[in-house]
Amino acid sequence: MRILSGRDIAALTDVAGLIAPMAACMRAVSRRDVELPLRSMVRLPGRDMMGMMGGWLGDPAGHGIKVLSLFPDNPKHGRSSHAGLMVLFDAETGLARACLDAAVLTAIRTAPASAMAADVLARKSATQLAILGCGDQAAVHIEAMRAIRPITTITVWGRNPLKAAAFAHQHGATQAATVAGAVAEADIIVTATPATEPFLRADMLRPGQHIAAVGASIPTMQEIHADCLRRLRLFTDYLPSLEAQAAEVIAARREGFDPAPVEIGTVLNGAAGRQSEAEITMYRSLGVAAQDLAAAHAILARAEASRRGVIVDMT
Repeated sequence: MRILSGRDIAALTDVAGLIAPMAACMRAVSRRDVELPLRSMVRLPGRDMMGMMGGWLGDPAGHGIKVLSLFPDNPKHGRSSHAGLMVLFDAETGLARACLDAAVLTAIRTAPASAMAADVLARKSATQLAILGCGDQAAVHIEAMRAIRPITTITVWGRNPLKAAAFAHQHGATQAATVAGAVAEADIIVTATPATEPFLRADMLRPGQHIAAVGASIPTMQEIHADCLRRLRLFTDYLPSLEAQAAEVIAARREGFDPAPVEIGTVLNGAAGRQSEAEITMYRSLGVAAQDLAAAHAILARAEASRRGVIVDMT
């Protein structure tokens, strides 16, 4: 088994290099050339939790599981809020083939998936980006969106003004005092927070925007007000995950509104994406095991070619 640290993963790939594998993966998801049980969560004391995401991907063939702890207070102590392992198994023998740092894998595969969706949903003329949140996903989403659009302006908002100011300075962005101010002129909006109360409202949106909603991936967390769904077309990675885990969709359905979500893989396979320049679109990312598997396969192939990582004999 080859063990790949976070440093190994970062050296072996970048965000742009994983956009194509994410697109291929989501095409397979919408063809159902996958086995994707829903994420299983274990609640720990306080706000901490552990999630498990296992699955099988048909091409490249293989199965695996990611075990990831979420400790929201870790950043206060200089640590990532995410920590865990991804284990990839051989398709023919079932033997463990690789073990990867799950925190870095998750960070580096989520943003390419957002970029893959934005590439077919955001307006081609998009140049202004709003980032809501200053955590692990914020910086990598800047890189991801720059890979698919000529981003010239970045505005950032965060619940912690000091952290938002530091983030803005580091990334050449403008800090906004409010969510409304951050998104007012944005062409692409990225929400990447662990919010438990929604902060993006329908009256903040304007025609032509695209939203990449990547935070709040369990029903007890929510970034997007349900009323937003009445103003936009909704796309997602995997419908069963959306139905079970997206709080804004659950809330909309409770209010009697069906947002008629569409899997992004069906768009990549030829279905209609953005239908007008004025349309507001949203890609609701819940994160699925198929994306972890696709990213892990791509990274492992590069590691094997460069002989990077530590080999452990498990027999």
